[in-house]
Amino acid sequence: MIKRSALIVVDVQPDFMPGGPLACHEGDTIVPGINRLLEARRFERVVATQDWHPAGHASFASQHSGAAPFDTASLHGVPHTLWPDHCVQGSRGAALAPALETDRIDLILRKGTHPAIDSYSAFQNNIGPEGTRTPTGLAGWLLDTGITHVYLCGLARDVCVLWSAEDSQNLGFETHVLWSLTRPVTPETDGATRTRLEALGITLIEEDPTHARSAHE
Repeated sequence: MIKRSALIVVDVQPDFMPGGPLACHEGDTIVPGINRLLEARRFERVVATQDWHPAGHASFASQHSGAAPFDTASLHGVPHTLWPDHCVQGSRGAALAPALETDRIDLILRKGTHPAIDSYSAFQNNIGPEGTRTPTGLAGWLLDTGITHVYLCGLARDVCVLWSAEDSQNLGFETHVLWSLTRPVTPETDGATRTRLEALGITLIEEDPTHARSAHE
């Protein structure tokens, strides 16, 4: 087991998988690998995040006259990608993926619940009406349980995994992204995602994480 470590499984939900309204490239293919990692019990804590939007969320293109999904609009004074309606509270697409081994998860964190504020990161909401990013409470929970090392997998590599990793590193956790257990909305963003993560000193783990070893074990 990796001492003082937490695995964060980001938004592994049907709406982000093939057939969903906001499907990530090959998003379903990471679930068996995540399950193997959970079964190996390599982490002291496991957190799963869940996009959990109310109907009519401000980030949905359907709420902006004349807009189409993936257009950019101003939301609380900053540019924001408008998304297809997805992960609406209580819908089948918002549930954690049925194949995911949820019995190994210690905490499920629902984000994006405010109708006017999006939440890419597991740690902080996006900019809100007051011009600030409010915490989700995850950082405090991890610190209270003695966690110093964060490992991330899930969806989408170029949005919620990326933002979560950036916040994790900036909050002082030693941060690792399990690259092989993430998938992007589109592979065209992979170069830019790698550049941003590496510039912050975030470790990218390419090999099978059930076999990779850490100096903290």
